[in-house]
Amino acid sequence: MPLIVGVAGGSGSGKTTVARNLILALGSEHVALVEQDAYYRDRQDLSPAERAALNYDHPNAIDEELLAAHLLALRAGRAIDAPLYDFVTHLRRPETRLISPQPCVVVEGILILASVRIRSLLDLKLFVDTDADLRFIRRLRRDLAERGRTVESVVEQWESTVRPMHLQFVEPSRRHADLILPEGGENPAALGVIVARLQESLTTHPA
Repeated sequence: MPLIVGVAGGSGSGKTTVARNLILALGSEHVALVEQDAYYRDRQDLSPAERAALNYDHPNAIDEELLAAHLLALRAGRAIDAPLYDFVTHLRRPETRLISPQPCVVVEGILILASVRIRSLLDLKLFVDTDADLRFIRRLRRDLAERGRTVESVVEQWESTVRPMHLQFVEPSRRHADLILPEGGENPAALGVIVARLQESLTTHPA
């Protein structure tokens, strides 16, 4: 069976960097990446303004059922058609991304450890712990460059939903982590320990 690794942490904490470093260390031919952000619920029933006003940092925004089903499929050795999400229109794209089963599956997202259902599917649970000011700066830069946002909209979203949801759901979920990574991808020592453990597990219990 594949080894499923969850990488959680606040928005802008460096989860994606950790996931990419794990893939580089283990080899892309051995790792499948599943991103929680792709599993936002498809709300085509709402107007663009209504979709933009949704709280995307609340667990209810995630299609947990589909994400869990896809992780179970990968664990069973079946490929999945993962959704693709457009963060500008707040809609799922018509195309999907084929993800083939691999010996290691890395699933990353802010709410991975806050979900009992998803958490129960993880063999190794990681939490990336990064200071709030650095997380905000990273999110601001990303949203301006990649998601067509304004500074005002990023700040408003941070204050109204991102920070409150982090305190209510994300931060408490760290207690479920097997390992906590201070500064995430900027912590090569911690990453080295995790990679060594994963390599040992994959060698001892190959998929």
